[in-house]
Amino acid sequence: MDMGLERYRSTVAPYLDRWAGGFLSWSPNRLSWTSVSLSILAALTYALLPEARGLLPAALPVLLLAIALLIFLGGVFDVLDGYVARKRHLDSRAGDFLDHVLDRYADLALLLGIAASGLADPVLCLLALATLLLVSYMGTQAQAVGAGRLYGGLLGRADRLILLSGSALLLAFGFAVDLWAPRADHVPLEFVVGGFPVTILDLVMVYFLVAGQVTAISRAWTTWRSLTV
Repeated sequence: MDMGLERYRSTVAPYLDRWAGGFLSWSPNRLSWTSVSLSILAALTYALLPEARGLLPAALPVLLLAIALLIFLGGVFDVLDGYVARKRHLDSRAGDFLDHVLDRYADLALLLGIAASGLADPVLCLLALATLLLVSYMGTQAQAVGAGRLYGGLLGRADRLILLSGSALLLAFGFAVDLWAPRADHVPLEFVVGGFPVTILDLVMVYFLVAGQVTAISRAWTTWRSLTV
């Protein structure tokens, strides 16, 4: 099953040549470190939101816009590291290992930042984080047993970065609108489900949990079949 954004890898590849030229002088490892640094900055900004809501509510739209941009740029640099490595024939097992390690730390930072933001249920964030780590594990474990690296599924890395960046952008717009008619403790794009308030980030975490489990099980089943047929 390959229903996420990863299926567009081959479609996007030709366009990388047009805008990645300026980074060909960078080392792949430098690009990987830049990617994880941007994600950590986004996570720290998320963690600062409760303080900002109390001291300077007008700053919330700007901070959320910054988060959306940082997550998006982190994803761009995450694509560039592998692209530059292949383009300059610098790809190696050590570089691939570093890339995957830093990607997992980026996932960890982002979801912990969201958990601390007050804009999502921390328990949902932790369950989603555990699921994302399981998804990545199933992909790399397939490679470890000789079945080839698996990227497909409902929830690849590109899918979750787009969802996280997009939800931050929507929240920025919501908080900006609220500046005209502020309400105490109001969270934009909050819904009531079964009598409980649910934010857009809660919905994203639920999607991560459900789609992530489907992806992990699908990858595990694909690997099992390749090893037993």
